[in-house]
Amino acid sequence: MNRIKCIIAYDGTLFNGYQVQPNQRTVQTDIENVLTRMHKGKPIRIHASGRTDTGVHAVGQVIHFDSEYNLEAEQWKKALNAQLPKDIYIKSVELVEPDFHARFDVVQKEYRYVIWNEKDEDVFSRSQHYFFPFELNIEKMQEALQLLMGTHDFSSFCASNTDIKDKVRTIYKGTITKENNGIVIALVGNGFLYNMVRIIVGTLIEVGQGKREILSLKNALTARDRGTAGKTAPANGLFLWKVDYNN
Repeated sequence: MNRIKCIIAYDGTLFNGYQVQPNQRTVQTDIENVLTRMHKGKPIRIHASGRTDTGVHAVGQVIHFDSEYNLEAEQWKKALNAQLPKDIYIKSVELVEPDFHARFDVVQKEYRYVIWNEKDEDVFSRSQHYFFPFELNIEKMQEALQLLMGTHDFSSFCASNTDIKDKVRTIYKGTITKENNGIVIALVGNGFLYNMVRIIVGTLIEVGQGKREILSLKNALTARDRGTAGKTAPANGLFLWKVDYNN
C-alpha cells in the first residue's frame, strides 16, 4: 500500500462542512466518491488535518489516503482534479512514509479571517469575507489580540456545545493587517477549538468598535465562561490557511 498526502483548497460555500454527514454534501464525501470510482468501487477513506464547518474555506487543508495504485504524484494530481467538482482543487500531491498521519502529525495550523471593512459590499467575493461596514480601531484590536498569545485555557472562546474536555491550546502568533479593502486576522497555533477563531474574531470586532475594553479578553480567559467573550463571527470569512508538519 502507498500513502498519499495531498494539500487541497476548497470554497466551503456550498458544502455542509468538511466531514462526512448523512445526506449532506461535504468535502470529504466528494473526494472519497472520486477515489472510490478510481478504485473500481472499493471504498477509500481519507484523513484530514482537521474538520472545517459549513461555509468555512481552505487554502491549505492536508489529507492522506492509502492506495495500492503505483501512480506518480503528478498523475494523482491530474486524475483527481479531472474528476473533482470545481470548488475543490488538489494543489499538490506527495508520496509519504506509511506512518505519516495528516491529523496526528500536525505541528501547527494557521487560520486567517477576512473582514470586508468598506461601506459597500463586493457582491463578487461576498462568500469569502465578512462584510462589516462600520469603523474599526485596528490598533486596539491588535493590542487585545496580544493578550491571547501563549498557552491558555480557551474555554471562553469555544462553542459551548463541544464535548472536548481539554481546552488548553497555544497560540504562537497573531497579527491583524490591512490588505486592500479588507482586514485580515491571522492566527497560528498548535490547535484550535470548535469555533475558537470565529469567537476570537467576534470579540476583537467588539474591541475595535469600542464596545469592549481591551483587558476584557484577559478577564475572559480567566473566567473560562463562553458568556464572557464576544459573538461568533460568520463562517464565510474564515480560511484554513496552512498546516505544518515536521517532515
